[in-house]
Amino acid sequence: MARAPLTRRRARREMARMTSPTNTVTENAAGERYELAVDGQIVFARYRRDGATVAIRHVEAPPALRGTGAASALMDGIMAIARRDGLRVTPLCSYAVWWLERHPEHRDLLA
Repeated sequence: MARAPLTRRRARREMARMTSPTNTVTENAAGERYELAVDGQIVFARYRRDGATVAIRHVEAPPALRGTGAASALMDGIMAIARRDGLRVTPLCSYAVWWLERHPEHRDLLA
C-alpha cells in the first residue's frame, strides 16, 4: 500500500519518530554498513573504511520508507557516529552527496 504524500507537519512527526532514542543507527562492521531499523524495516548505507575515513558507497531505504525521511535520519546518525569517532566522510553515492549539500552543519566532516 502506498503512503499518502507527506505534509510538513507529518514529515516533522515522522522525522521525530525516526530520530528518537529507540531508533539509533548501528554499525554492522561485518556487513560494512550502517543500519537504522524503522517499523521493522532496515534503512542502510554501505560504506568502506580506510583508517579515519569512511566512504559512503550506497544508501538504500525499503520502498515503503522512501519519502518519509528515513534515509535522512540514517545519514544524520552516520554523521553523529563520524563526529563521535573522529572520522572523515567521503560521500560517493548521489544521495549522500545530495544530503550533505543540504546539511552544511556536517561539512566539517568531509574528507
